[in-house]
Amino acid sequence: MTDTSVATAYAQQPTLQGYPRSDGRKGIRNVVAVAYLVECAHHVAREIVTEFREPLDAFGDTLADGSAGREPPVHLIGFPGCYPNEYAEKMLERLTTHPNVGAVLFVSLGCESMNKHYLVDVVRASGRPVEVLTIQEKGGTRSTIQYGVDWIRGARKQLAAQEKVPMALSELMIGTICGGSDGTSGITANPAVGRAFDHLIDAGATCIFEETGELVGCEFHMKTRAARPELGDAIVACVAKAARYYSILGHGSFAVGNADGGLTTQEEKSLGAYAKSGASPIAGIVKPGDIPPTGGLYLLDVVPDGEPRFGFPNISDNAEIGELIACGAHVILFTTGRGSVVGSAISPVIKICANPATYRNLAGDMDVDAGRILEGRGTLDEVGREVFEQTVAVSQGAPSKSEKLGHQEFILTYKTFEPVGPACLPSSTAAPRRVVTVASH
Repeated sequence: MTDTSVATAYAQQPTLQGYPRSDGRKGIRNVVAVAYLVECAHHVAREIVTEFREPLDAFGDTLADGSAGREPPVHLIGFPGCYPNEYAEKMLERLTTHPNVGAVLFVSLGCESMNKHYLVDVVRASGRPVEVLTIQEKGGTRSTIQYGVDWIRGARKQLAAQEKVPMALSELMIGTICGGSDGTSGITANPAVGRAFDHLIDAGATCIFEETGELVGCEFHMKTRAARPELGDAIVACVAKAARYYSILGHGSFAVGNADGGLTTQEEKSLGAYAKSGASPIAGIVKPGDIPPTGGLYLLDVVPDGEPRFGFPNISDNAEIGELIACGAHVILFTTGRGSVVGSAISPVIKICANPATYRNLAGDMDVDAGRILEGRGTLDEVGREVFEQTVAVSQGAPSKSEKLGHQEFILTYKTFEPVGPACLPSSTAAPRRVVTVASH
C-alpha cells in the first residue's frame, strides 16, 4: 500500500464504530467523567473514582471502550481554583460534552464560584446522564462518596447498553504534542507524526498541532502554508505573542532536559516540534476549547492573551493535552525522545518514541519505536504509516499502552483568552465536517 493509498483505502468506507452524540459527533470511548469543581472536592471525587479503578494491564486484549463485556471506564478531571475563570469553565464545558464522554458526575463542595448549575444544564441538554453532588448538602465525605459510587454504577449500566453506529475516518479529530524532546525527536518521531497527519487529513480528518511557544522561529514557514493570507499574518502574530510572553516571564520552553538530550537552541527545538504538523495547508487557528469547524490542519494557540497573570502557560504536557481534548481530539499522538510515561483522562494517548535507546528502556510505555529509523530498521514513511495505523486501531477500540497501564493524568489551571479573530477560521462557505451545538455563554 502506497502512502497515498493507505489513507484513501480507509477513507472509502467507514472503518470505525462510534457512540453517537446529540451534536452530531461520535465518540471512540464511552467514559464516565467525574469532575471536581474546586480543590476542596478533589479528595471526595478521587475516592469515588478509586472505587472503579482497574488493575494494571486490566484491558489486556479487550477493547478499552466498554465493549467485549466491559463496563465503561471512570475518569477523574477537575478544576482546583475557587474564584471564577472563564477559560476553566469553558474547558470543563467542552470536556464534559466531549464525544468520548458518555456520562458526567460533578462533585462540588458547595461554596466555590464555579457555576455548577450551568454546567449541569449544558451536559443534560446534550442527552448525557448527569448529576451534581454537593458535599455540604450530602452529609460530608463518606456519604458523598457513597452517593457518587451508587450513581456511577447506574450510569455505567446505561452506557453499557448503548449501541454504536458506523463512524468514518473523516469524523476523527487527532491532536499531537511533544514532551521530553531530545536531539532525535526532530528527525524521527516528529516528522513521522507529520506523515501520519498528512494521511489523516487526506482522509478528511481534523488534525491539531500546538504550541506557539515551541514554534518560535518557524512562524514564517507556517505563514507560507496558511490557507489564506490573513491567516498567515495571524500565525505570525500568535508566535510573536508567545515569544513576548516568555520574554516577560524570563523563562522559555527550552528546558534543561532538552539540552541534556542533545538539543542546542530554541530554534532547533522549534524546527523539530514544527515537523509534527506535516505538509498539509494550515486551515485555521483555534484556542483551548474552540472546536474546529471543518476538517484539515489547525494550530492550537495555548499561550494566554494579555499581560501575564497566572504564571507559565505550559505548566505541563498534560495541561496542553487537556486543551487539545477540549477542542474535540479523540486521540493524542505524543512524541518523546527522553521518555514520558503519562497518558490522559477522556482521550487515549499514543506514545511515539524518537530515541531507540529510550524505547528499549521504556518499551512497556511506548506504542511506536520511531527510533528504529536511526538504526536502519525502518524508513520515515514506514513509521508514519505505523503511526497512522495505530491511530486507526486505537480509534477502533484497541487500548494504547498508557490506557492499559491506567494513566489518566489531568491538570487544569487559570488562563485568560480572547476569542479568535475572523482571519483564524475558514469562511462560512467551507464545508463543515461535523455539527457542534454545545452551548456557550
